[in-house]
Amino acid sequence: MRTAMTSHLFALCFDANEPVRLARFWAGVLGWEMADDEIAILPNDDTGFRIRFAPTEEPKAGPNQTHFDLTSNLEPQQVIVERALGLGARHIDVGQLPEEGHVVLADPEGNEFCVIEAGNNFLADCGFIGALSSDGTQEVGYFWSKALDWPLVWDQDEETAIRSPHGGPKITWGGPPVSPKLGKNRLHFDLAPPAGGDQQAEVDRLISLGAKRIDIGQGDVDWVVMADPDGNEFCVLAPQHSATPSAKG
Repeated sequence: MRTAMTSHLFALCFDANEPVRLARFWAGVLGWEMADDEIAILPNDDTGFRIRFAPTEEPKAGPNQTHFDLTSNLEPQQVIVERALGLGARHIDVGQLPEEGHVVLADPEGNEFCVIEAGNNFLADCGFIGALSSDGTQEVGYFWSKALDWPLVWDQDEETAIRSPHGGPKITWGGPPVSPKLGKNRLHFDLAPPAGGDQQAEVDRLISLGAKRIDIGQGDVDWVVMADPDGNEFCVLAPQHSATPSAKG
């Protein structure tokens, strides 16, 4: 059970050169609605977090540490692929084999995502966003399990996965070898303490689990920028924060 003071995953934030364009792309692919007060899209299923698009002038450098695995549980795989291509996606080659059943695409800014074939047992009980598939160590999987109070649903051969008790996507980490980090991640998590919670107490708790505070030039803001044990940036918002920031500051 989630403890009273544990933060929840409020948003997944994309750094975007054209935030409105990228938000409209993902709203179209996922069938989500645009938020009124920010460049974000809001879930209409059990995903449990919004997706926010924060402006940046930095170009994308190398493969993302995290990408979506979209399932074919609700629609045929080819229908999803054709819709994404029609909205501005493109096919990419990341070394996948011809006999593999998933389709690898990139959104208009080059962010990779996969459309998984029907019949995938690991994602069989998941919604459209089946997983946030991440490059990372077993240690970081354990960290996020404790940070979010989400149980481990996979822990084998140094590969880990967690999932909210309320359902939604799994978050997975593939274990070694882990690719070297190339600057700031293009995607990061925004955590929100519960209403009336203590931001500093939550920061201290996350530090006790293996995170650290970092300074990436965010300046005087009311959120705290941190890094998990693998060095992946994330933000801890002020309690009842109504908008999510960029880890860029």
